[in-house]
Amino acid sequence: MAGVKEIREDQGQLVFGLDIGTRSIVGTVGYLNGKQFHVMAQRSREHETRAMLDGQIHDIHQVGETIAAVRRQLEEDLHCRLTEVCIAAAGRVLRTVTTKAELAFESEKEITDEDIYTLETIGVERAYEEFQKINDTDLKFYCVGYTAMRYYMNGYQIGNLAGHKAKTIEADLIATFLPDDVVDGLYKAVDIAGLHVANLTLEPIAAIQIAIPEKFRMLNMALVDVGAGTSDISITKEGTITAYGMIPVAGDSLTDIIVQHCLVDFETAEQIKRSAGEMETIEYADIMGLPQTITSEEVMEMLSDAVQDMTHQVADCIRQLNGDKAVSAVFVVGGGGIIEGYTEALARDLGIARERVAIRGKEVMQNIVFECEDAQMDSLMVTPIGICLSYYEQSNNFIFVEFNRDRMKLYDNGRMSVADAAMQAQFTNEDLFPKRGKALTYTVNGKSRMARGQQGEAAVIRVNGDPADLHTQIHSGDVIEVVASTVGEPGKLELGQLPELSERLHVTVNGSRIELPKSALVNGLIEHEFYEIQENDDIQLQNCYTVSQLARFLDVPLGGDIRVNDTPAQADTLVYEDFTVRWDMNAAQENDGVSFADLPEADAEEIAEYKQTHSQEKEVAVLANDMPVILKGKKAYVFVDVFDYLDFDLKDSRGRKIVTKLNDRAADFMEPLQDGDVIEIYWEESEKLT
Repeated sequence: MAGVKEIREDQGQLVFGLDIGTRSIVGTVGYLNGKQFHVMAQRSREHETRAMLDGQIHDIHQVGETIAAVRRQLEEDLHCRLTEVCIAAAGRVLRTVTTKAELAFESEKEITDEDIYTLETIGVERAYEEFQKINDTDLKFYCVGYTAMRYYMNGYQIGNLAGHKAKTIEADLIATFLPDDVVDGLYKAVDIAGLHVANLTLEPIAAIQIAIPEKFRMLNMALVDVGAGTSDISITKEGTITAYGMIPVAGDSLTDIIVQHCLVDFETAEQIKRSAGEMETIEYADIMGLPQTITSEEVMEMLSDAVQDMTHQVADCIRQLNGDKAVSAVFVVGGGGIIEGYTEALARDLGIARERVAIRGKEVMQNIVFECEDAQMDSLMVTPIGICLSYYEQSNNFIFVEFNRDRMKLYDNGRMSVADAAMQAQFTNEDLFPKRGKALTYTVNGKSRMARGQQGEAAVIRVNGDPADLHTQIHSGDVIEVVASTVGEPGKLELGQLPELSERLHVTVNGSRIELPKSALVNGLIEHEFYEIQENDDIQLQNCYTVSQLARFLDVPLGGDIRVNDTPAQADTLVYEDFTVRWDMNAAQENDGVSFADLPEADAEEIAEYKQTHSQEKEVAVLANDMPVILKGKKAYVFVDVFDYLDFDLKDSRGRKIVTKLNDRAADFMEPLQDGDVIEIYWEESEKLT
């Protein structure tokens, strides 16, 4: 563990474990050598006040000072500085979730420790998601420990995945959760003592490391860690830990009875309880300062009902965790369980043989080597040493960082990144990644199209003031700043940018081949190429010109004898790709079609005036063939303009003459139009067409 100097070259890495109990704090420092854990130093110190109740810290500063005192004693013993520590949380308000995790590979591969770690991490994350769904409180919970109960390889159960080849691996996993205030209090107290948490586990997980070796876990057994404030319980079966539980009743509840009965302070009552069974008569002074005596038998009788109630609750919890049935045997550790009559009462409540419930201490420490003098090798040391060993089993840790000026706690899986912090802070993915502007949607010839918006800028990320990205790893104490990503410009497109309008229409006019730009109607109106398409615009591409439009584009007068593909035509005859158009610009000649020359008013001066005003814009509303039409895009309009808005086939003459009327009178093509004009267009000797 970083921060601890080596004492001997062959000893290995030192681990500092703290059992932060309700009555006392026990510190253990040692190292693992092969299968044996060597205890180099042990120190314990009781709280001067009731700074902890039921396994939870109530006075963080007082607990922090007591931890600091234990730390200083151990540093003096070892002549080195301790900066990192392993701790365990008591199971008050403990919640557990059992889940399954899966990990699939593209092809069969040899399973590594890294793969197993990834699988278990997936399980922890899934357990947290499942727990959040059933969390019916306002409390925020954190995972403080987990156990992989069973592993599967390609669908078959297996004891150890490492080294096998598989395409899929799975794990049944049990994860334990505690409220934020429990975890946060532990971290703050350790911080006050000048220490950094290297690993956090749960007390029953730590205790089982020592009390029930793996070779015994095939049996259906229970471990009960009876502390001062809580009794933590774990169940084993079929080679694994299957459940964890807790009841908030333990040794202190017995001490409180002595306080009331003997009229003494808590410290004196604790001494009376510990002396009971060791001496026949116990002397003490009550709160009035008067000397008093009590026999051990009287103490046991006084506590008998409370012990019965405690074991009854433990037995009920064991049955609940074990599928409503008793276990085959129970190991008891912790100071609260050594009270006379406890194991007998628990066996009776469970309905199992008396010898199947036993205190476990020195007899389960065959792999523990005590290198310190006057080492305590009893049931009280099982959990403290187990906390040290948990460091080698798994690394459940939390780190504290500052995210956009808010302090937050993160579950540290060893690979924490800015993305993990952003997720914990509920900083949305939308604000992390560039946002596209709103897309522009429109239709072309009835088919939907879209112009995508522009990408915005990605979130600006800094860690400790330095440029970073979402994958930058973070550590405890880091200051993370994330400025939300921006929205890009909305989608934009000019009419002329449509690929169809980049093409040209080729026609031959009076012997000269010319190129004409293709045009389009937008919502029924002709628009120029620089028109900016709007949301939901309906665009109809035009692949032809009328003869009159062709003349206007060329800025030449339209004469007589109009012919399209050598066929007599009119001014409104449609001209398509590769058509040939001819007319006599110098003289007007009669033909079966219609030309500007047919109208007396259509002289050169009028045409020139029309062209002069053509580029100015205004709107005129008329009624054409009983349909409302709004003419747009010009300053002035003449009769012939209305053909751009009507579905009227000028090629369908079949020898008939066209009839044009304006306000119920004959009209010519160059006659000006005004708001409210009524227009009629139809073939002679036929019904009106619309």
